[in-house]
Amino acid sequence: MHDVKNHRTFLKRTKYEDLHLEDLFIGNKVNIFSRQLVLLDYGDQYTARQLGSKKEKTLALIKPDAVSKAGEIIEIINKAGFTLTKLKMMTLSRKEATDFHIDHQSRPFLNELIQFITSGPIIAMEILRDDAVCEWKRLLGPANSGLARTDAPESIRALFGTDGIKNAAHGPDSFACAARVRCF
Repeated sequence: MHDVKNHRTFLKRTKYEDLHLEDLFIGNKVNIFSRQLVLLDYGDQYTARQLGSKKEKTLALIKPDAVSKAGEIIEIINKAGFTLTKLKMMTLSRKEATDFHIDHQSRPFLNELIQFITSGPIIAMEILRDDAVCEWKRLLGPANSGLARTDAPESIRALFGTDGIKNAAHGPDSFACAARVRCF
């Protein structure tokens, strides 16, 4: 491992007893020789294939329309095998909401989405599980709650959402998007 700040080698085939394989997943923070390291990405394709299906963290949002049902939603998340690692209730400003939904800039529903997401408190959670991004998307169901009721009737959006914007919860669409919004 190379220390970019000091321009020197930090670790080179060093055994560290307190670090275990289950600690090595994207988004985790590990302490090695008094340095806190954040695992952001895999070093190569081989490592990505070997460890890629292991634990991941992703962002889960409960939108303003479903905050009153947060207890039920968190219970569903726990029953699905996720571990809740962080939780924060907040109200987003218009700028924060725009920055968060930067992927939707060209979409016609962006203004309606931003107006809705800033209309009340949201609950932001960091959740952990094997293949967390895909499993969270599966648990959410289709973005349109009406479609979710027919295609995935047990999904969060089918149970708690009302339409395509007021669909109870949000999750990143891809692993790359999850890595970006986790820092949010």
